[in-house]
Amino acid sequence: MSELGRFLILIGVVLIIAGLVLWMAPKIPWLGKLPGDFVWQRGRWTIYFPLGTSILISVILTLLLYLFRR
Repeated sequence: MSELGRFLILIGVVLIIAGLVLWMAPKIPWLGKLPGDFVWQRGRWTIYFPLGTSILISVILTLLLYLFRR
């Protein structure tokens, strides 16, 4: 039962952090405009692929999870 409680607390912390990131994201000017973020525009169509931002977020989350698991 303690494993379930620990898992639920971890999920709650992750959701709080994700909420804070989404709330603060418009205030971070470089987020979404990193090298490797691709934007294609053709007429009325725009395709946005945030590869650089995704890699940065992945590295940060990997480091955080590594520190929490120690």
